Amino acid sequence: MTAPQDAIAARRKLTNRLIAGKDARRLAPFFAPDIKVIVGDGSLILGARDVLEAFASQFADPAFVAYVRTTERIDLDAAGQRAAEHGTWVGTTRGAADTSGTYLATWRKVTGQWVIENELFVTLS
Repeated sequence: MTAPQDAIAARRKLTNRLIAGKDARRLAPFFAPDIKVIVGDGSLILGARDVLEAFASQFADPAFVAYVRTTERIDLDAAGQRAAEHGTWVGTTRGAADTSGTYLATWRKVTGQWVIENELFVTLS
């Protein structure tokens, strides 16, 4: 059986690849329906549909390259049903300086699969 931290880290790596592939629909299984995301500028996005629409909008920009999240630590709750992922992120757009910062993601295990229920991104550069 895969350790929860390994499963979450693998899912994060897969989201990085899907973002680089610019296919928002394929990201849907990674988000809880009621996901809450605070993006780097402090804006709030509520719900998986709106998160996917935000990705689709960015993917439509030909200058957008990718967001890469790099996991530094994953903490698991005592019941093994929730986890906090801490790490750094970098956003790359052609013709512009990279943006980067730190993030925290809350994962929840739903019917045997880890999904993101909250994300907080802080832009530091």
